[in-house]
This record gives sequence, C-alpha cells and structure tokens, in this order.
Amino acid sequence: MMKRSVFDTYHPAINFIFFCIVIISSIFTMNPVLLGISFISAGTYAYMLNGKRTVRFILFFILPLILFAAVINAIVNPRGETVIFYTEYSRITMEAALYGICTGIMISSMLLWFSCFTKIMTGDKFTYMFGKIMPSISLIITMVMRFVPDFKGKIAEISNAQKGIGCDVTEGRAAEKVRHGIKITSIMFSWSLENSVDTADSMRARGYGAKKRSSFAIYDFDKRDAAAVFVIALATAVFISGAISGRYSVEFYPDISMPEFMDTDIILYAAYALLCFFPAIVEFKEAIVWRYLRSKI
Repeated sequence: MMKRSVFDTYHPAINFIFFCIVIISSIFTMNPVLLGISFISAGTYAYMLNGKRTVRFILFFILPLILFAAVINAIVNPRGETVIFYTEYSRITMEAALYGICTGIMISSMLLWFSCFTKIMTGDKFTYMFGKIMPSISLIITMVMRFVPDFKGKIAEISNAQKGIGCDVTEGRAAEKVRHGIKITSIMFSWSLENSVDTADSMRARGYGAKKRSSFAIYDFDKRDAAAVFVIALATAVFISGAISGRYSVEFYPDISMPEFMDTDIILYAAYALLCFFPAIVEFKEAIVWRYLRSKI
C-alpha cells in the first residue's frame, strides 16, 4: 500500500475547492501556456499518487489521445493560413493541428486531475462535507465512487467461480462463450441491485439523513489549512485577474495570435503554476523535512 498523500491530510473542503478550481480552469482555457502548466502539474501529482500506472496511462492513452485530436481536427478543419500540405479533399494547416493538440491536452489534463480527485476525495470526505446538506446526493456520489472498484473485484470473483464449474467465457464455442458471459452479467447485476438495497437500508437504519447527525470522520481546520486557503485564494485571485484583463486570450484562426508579452504576465503564469503545483509542492516540502529530520537522528 502506498503511503498517504500529504495533500490528502488537508481539510476536505480545501481538497474539494482546489480540484474544482484546477479542473474548471483547465476546461475553460485554450491558452497553450496554461494548458501546459495544468497538464504537467496534473501528471506530476498523478504520478505521486499512482506511480507507474500514471506513466502507462500517459504513454498508452493520453499521448495517443492528443495525437488523435490533432489529426482529426487537422483533417476536418481546413481553416488556417499556414498550409502544411494538401490532400485530395482538403488542406492540412498548422493552426488546425495546433488547435487539436491544445484540445487533446485540455481533455488529458481534465482526465489526470479527475484521477487525482477520485484518489483524494474519498467517500467519507463527501459524506462529511455534504451529508448534512444533501444526504441523498452525497450518498449517491459515495456509492458511485465505490461502484467501479467493487464491480471490478466482484466480476473477477464471479468469473473465477464460474470457471471452476466449467462456465469459462474464454473456452468453448462462440455460443457457449456468449451464454456464459450472459450468465455472469446476470449474476453481476443481481448482486449490484441487492448490494445497493442493502446499503440504503443499512444507512437508513443508522440514521443517515437525520438532522444534527455526527460523522465518524472529524476533520479539524488548523493553521496549516488556513495557510493553504490563503495560498490557493491568492493564486486564484491573481489568475482570475489575468483572465478578466484578457491576458490569456488566444486566437488560432486564421493565424495564431496572443496578447503581446508583458512583464506582468510572468506573475500571472507563476500564480497559476503555484496553484496547480500546490499538492506537489507540499509533497516535496514534506519529503525534504522528513529527510532532514532523519539525518538528525
């Protein structure tokens, strides 16, 4: 088991607000610099959380996704002044290809941030934050977040059990494989429906949704959380000021154009980098402090 992330130990509200900010900012911008910062920071933190799985995810899914977006947009969109080459039906322009790359990076950043989000924002944190305000919705979100790993584990268990009695989906004729697959699927859905009913009854029996209920997980808002709020709020305010002033605007058609670079842009981009890299920064800081303390022993 991997050790717990330092950012995971912060107050759930800070975790939730941070991911909302970085995911929304990644979705609503096509600025190459901002997208690059978001993509690199998301990939860095995802690697810290998931290790080599993130590397495989980037190599075998993210990079092909970016390439696919670039190729598709370049093929279907002939807009742009810088022609790379002509085809029989259209022309391939640099502007269309770059727009596709930026679109792919935007989607990839969102996926990487969501992978971090699901790792940090566990079901108990959702229950703690929204259990009193929106008990039904928070319960649904918690069940959905648990559904995928539970579903994968249960379907493997059922498949192995069926394999033991000669109902393996990888052996036999095509009709037998289909019949065995349908049987496993039927068992799986029966289990999921029964499990959801049992979960709902169990939560109701424990008083879930009642007013003035307490939570088993108590999170204290301490000085470290206050410092994190200050840093995130300050970086977000600087980032928003740049967005309002139009410093992040970019045009891809008919040619690529961005506002003329100013010295203040360094502050704007640095603030966004500080915001996105905040979880990675606290991880590095904790690692440095830990090594220093160990050296003193």
